[in-house]
Amino acid sequence: MTLSFAHFGPRLAREVVEITDDIECLDKGGFWAVVVTFEGKVTCVRFAQVATEQTSQERMTKVQAHTARPRPLREWMPLTGRWSSSLDETAYRLGVRQIRDRIAAGEVYQVCLCRVMSHPLADDADLDGLEARVTLGNPAPYSSRLHVPEAGLDVLSASPEAFLIRQAGRIESRPIKGTATTLSDMLAKDYAENVMITDLVRNDLSAMCRPGTVSVDALCAPEEHPGLTHLVTTVSGEMRPGVGWADIMLATFPPGSVSGAPKSSALNVIADLEDVRRGPYCGSIG
Repeated sequence: MTLSFAHFGPRLAREVVEITDDIECLDKGGFWAVVVTFEGKVTCVRFAQVATEQTSQERMTKVQAHTARPRPLREWMPLTGRWSSSLDETAYRLGVRQIRDRIAAGEVYQVCLCRVMSHPLADDADLDGLEARVTLGNPAPYSSRLHVPEAGLDVLSASPEAFLIRQAGRIESRPIKGTATTLSDMLAKDYAENVMITDLVRNDLSAMCRPGTVSVDALCAPEEHPGLTHLVTTVSGEMRPGVGWADIMLATFPPGSVSGAPKSSALNVIADLEDVRRGPYCGSIG
């Protein structure tokens, strides 16, 4: 039997003691793994045991051990079949034209139009094997892995973006907008998009923070990853007393960097143009 586990960076959690869709559970304390889909479906899993590994190799070794696998970690086999896209090239180009028309009409300023790529997997496909490959080839500062069958979760994430960081009454968001091979390849459009989302995030955080405390700590800072560079902005604020996780998510979700501005208008455009649900992709995990 494969046991449930979750890990974020060096922290490995196991022994599920509670599963709920109520985001307010996070205010009770404890170690929770949370997945929120782009559409807003919440799954929170509380674990009883949390350990910290010093290296990724040590973490992978412990993952193999505690999941009681009867064999060594299975190598992830390359996907050789055809990928499918939720929007083909014609539909995507048409969507971009419609977004431009809506911008020209003053309906919206920016929309993040996404395609969801999918590929069938073998019955014995093992995401632990994929994680091992991703960890080596595409290390990400907010990588995570959740395997909780009783909650319907089997998720691997290699995200470079911190949607929310909350610590000691302070909340911070680090939206990414602007991506190119190198910093010199960035366009004026990349910087403009980042500034738009920065203003949106400032507004989101202001809904839960003490007046005058929301600040932009870094604007369009370059951050290098394997094969590409992002523009990352850091916005932070001091939360008002009594603000809970339900208040935070109501004010900030979904992230502005994957929706657009104004957020409500961008979400309407996304609903009109995208044929499939994004699910965990463009949602949040932590």
